[in-house]
Order: sequence, then C-alpha cells, then structure tokens
Amino acid sequence: MRVLTSRRAAAAAAALALTAPSGATAARFAVGLEQGASAAAVAKRVRETSGGSVSILAPFALTLEAQSARRVARLRGVAYVERLDRVRRLAFVPTDPFAKRQWYLDSIKAFTFWPQLPAIRAPVYVAVIDSGVDGSHPELQNRVEDARSFVDDFPRKDAQGHGTFVAGLIAAEANNALGIAGIGFPVKLLVAKVVRADGTISPEAEAKAIRWAVDRGAQVINLSLGGTRDPLQPARDTFSQLEASAVDYAVKSGVVVVAAVGNGDQAPSLPWTYANYPAALPHVIGVSALARDGSVPAFSNRDPIYNDLAAPGQDMLSTLPRALTETRPLCVEQGYSQCGPKEFKRGEGTSFAAPLVSAAAALMLSEQPTLAPEQVSLLLRRSAADVTPLTGCAPCWTEHDSHSGWGRLDVDAAVRATHAELPRPDQFEPNDEAGHRAATLGKRQRVLNLQATLDYWDDRADVYRVWLRRGQRLSASVNGLGLLEAQLLLWRPRTRVVQRRLPATTRPLRRSAGFGFSQRLRPYRAATTGWHYLEVQLPVPSSGGYALTIRR
Repeated sequence: MRVLTSRRAAAAAAALALTAPSGATAARFAVGLEQGASAAAVAKRVRETSGGSVSILAPFALTLEAQSARRVARLRGVAYVERLDRVRRLAFVPTDPFAKRQWYLDSIKAFTFWPQLPAIRAPVYVAVIDSGVDGSHPELQNRVEDARSFVDDFPRKDAQGHGTFVAGLIAAEANNALGIAGIGFPVKLLVAKVVRADGTISPEAEAKAIRWAVDRGAQVINLSLGGTRDPLQPARDTFSQLEASAVDYAVKSGVVVVAAVGNGDQAPSLPWTYANYPAALPHVIGVSALARDGSVPAFSNRDPIYNDLAAPGQDMLSTLPRALTETRPLCVEQGYSQCGPKEFKRGEGTSFAAPLVSAAAALMLSEQPTLAPEQVSLLLRRSAADVTPLTGCAPCWTEHDSHSGWGRLDVDAAVRATHAELPRPDQFEPNDEAGHRAATLGKRQRVLNLQATLDYWDDRADVYRVWLRRGQRLSASVNGLGLLEAQLLLWRPRTRVVQRRLPATTRPLRRSAGFGFSQRLRPYRAATTGWHYLEVQLPVPSSGGYALTIRR
C-alpha cells in the first residue's frame, strides 16, 4: 500500500474531497466570498463553472449543489470551498430547574460531549472526604454507595454543610427535574466524615479515611481541605508525613487524588503564594478558583508549581442539608445553598472548585476505566483552556502560571482526550522519596536499563533503591531523550528524606555532571553494604521521559 505525500498529493486529496462519487446524488458545498466580492457575480461564475444549483447564503458565502466543485476554488472572488458533510449536535441540557443558574456548567463545558444523558453505565466511585453528607437529601440519597465516620458522629449527617455542598457539585442527581445538576452523572459516592465539631481535621482521621476509601474501591478522592504550606517558615508549615503516605497509598492503588489549593483567608496573608497541603504533594491535582468574569479571586492561593488547574469557585450553587436551610422558612428553595447561611449563599472557595475537577476525572474514567492517575492528571492539564488577560485574568499568562495553573477545566476536551492517543504511564510511580516510598530495583542484575517520566509541576523527582555490597562500584547515566535536563544524586543507606531536606541534613554521596540532556554519575565505591538511593531530579521547568542506565 502507498500513501500520497507532498503538497501536490495534498492538493489531489483536496480535489477528491470536492468531488461526489460517480453516480451519486449531487453534493452540497459552501463557497466562501472574498471581502468586497459581489455575491451575485460570483454566484453566476460558480453556476457556469459547476453546472450546479447556487443560492446566496449570506454576504460572506454561497451554497452550491453539484456533482463536483473542483474548479470553483480558482474562480475570482472565491475565498474557499467546503463540502457540507460535517454535522453539529446538541449538547445534553439537563432538565433540573436550577441548572440555568449554574453558570459554571457552560464555563467548563460540563455536558458538551454528550448529545443526551448516556444510558446507565458502570458507576465510578468518588470519595468525598469532608464533613459528611445529608444522606436524606433527595438529590443525594440514591447517590451514596457507602459512608463511614472517622469522628464521633454519623456520616450521613452534616452539621457544617460543607460536605453536602461538595457532594452536590459532583453527584447531585442530573436530569431529574429537581434542583441542580451534578456533573458526575455516573458517580457513586463514598462518604468519609473527618471534620470534628470545631471544624478541624486531624491528619490521622484523614489518613484513615483515605485508606478506607481506597480499600472500598474509590477511583477518585476529593479533598476540599488543607493545611498551610510555608517553606520559608518551618514552624508555620503543616506538612504531615502521615498525610503524604496516605496519598502515596492511594496513588499506588490507582486512585486519582484531587485537592483544593486553599483559601488565603486561612493563611498568614492574602493572597497566599503557596498551595496548601495536600494539594502541594506530588501526584495530587491542585485546583484553584475562577470567578464568573474569568479572573482569579484574591482568596485563591497562588503557587508556581503545585497549582495544576483552575475551575469555577465563586457564585456556586449546590445542595445543603435541610437542617441548615429550614431555619429560613420563607426561602422556598429548601435544601439548596441560596437558602443557606451567609457563608454558603455566595458559594465561594477553592473547596468548591476542586469537586468540578473530581467529577471531570470520574467522567474520564467512565469512558476509559483503565486510565492511571498520572494519565488522568496529564490529560486534564493538557486539555485545559488557557487563562490569560484576554479571558479576564490580568496577571495570568499563556501556559502555566501561579494563579490558574495550566488553565480552566474543560470537561469536553478532557473526555475527548481519553479517546485519542494516551500518554504512557510510568510503572514506577509513586517513587518520590527515599525510604519505603522509593522504587526498589533488583539486587542481582549488574546492568539495569529503565525508562520513566518526570514532570516539574507534578513529579519533580524519582527515587530508586539500589542494593550495593561494601566495596561494590556503581555508575549511572541519565538521558533526557531530547526533552529533559535531569540530574542524578546518590544518597547513602538509611536516608529517609531527600525532597524535604533541612540545611543540616547530610549531603549526597555523588552528584552527576554533564551538559544538556545527558548526565553521568562518576563511579562510586560503596563504603557499607545496604540499600542506596539514586535520585533522578528535574531542576528546571519541563516534562517528559528519560532513560536511566545503572551499572554495578
């Protein structure tokens, strides 16, 4: 078989496209008019050349019905010729009466991919680790698969209302002619209650909830919660190794983890320049907020690395426990945030942006259930709509920025991306730290060759455990495959942390040298027997694959 190439071949292919099959009925074409051209005069020339039926569609185009339009494009006054065999389709419009007030549905193209609500399909399980959910709410009562409390309270009761609001954005029954439309129509909720009566959350309860959700079959975990990150003030920084280990457990189990980057009104200053934990952990999709006008509100935390994606997070409308709305009996829309307390009426916060991304991830998994977490994350970021001054965000710029990450969530583009060529998953992830979090390589092979990936904004380092006997030599090289300028660092046995080092912490045994995409680690002779740690680190903004060779 041969294929046509070159510009001449392309022209030939275009000509074929402008010809109806022999013996077929006449085809329809659009004929574009050049600026200033007379529609009547061009129509006459088109009719004489093609022998077809011509009508004036508008001042900028004609329609032609003919067997062929091959010579029409060359006529004076013709801008283009297009065969009219492409069709458009209506996007699914939910019947829920408040859907028109959910401005964010159109902003993120929530239902554009589907011409109608799809038939019943296998559920996607999304864990909402929050303040519980009002299990009796008519929008949610059939959406909760299981619920468990990790504090002294019932999981299907929600005194704060936050969890019910989040759950409604994700999974409120769509197309039921009632209230609002949740985005994740195939979603079943796993509700984990972790918020204490005073509104605080212990890392222990969060870790237990993550473990329970993973073991219960969660495919996506939504964490609309967080603690302050401040790398310049360790006393103020709330990093938890327990939380990081729980997130690693989820990612290693194939679960997509989504978290809010946090609100600056809970930080030392506004706006705050760092994403909260757990959004600031590797492999967690950190979500910032967008306002209706396309700007990033002052409350939404900034971060040049861990802000992955932006989604609407202001003037949001969702479900609330009836116990919170019935204190306002004159409000007729009971069970919804417009009848709730002041803090919910405006519906603002990164807590309410993250659930939209969680729902989008669930929709992607509904289309392609075998997607790995890093594939979901990468496709969400690649498909995001750029946020710039032209879209309403004055300090934002093209591609990644600290305000909006990679851009605004686009559900339609993200779901479509699951049907295109998929990025290859990294078999070693998560392996972002030394100790038990590193990827263990075999003891016996003298030469190891492997390929993996790095991403400056999501996965800046990979760590491998390499067994060396006392006196054994090790050398290594890394090639960034024309995309990455990665470097190698070798750490001694019993090293536990390489990503969060304090100044007094021991230095690496070896650091690679080289130029550009290739780096080599000069030979090292082991002083002691044990598991050494080889770190592949990405010091500059980029992403892609690398090839690592280890000799011992």
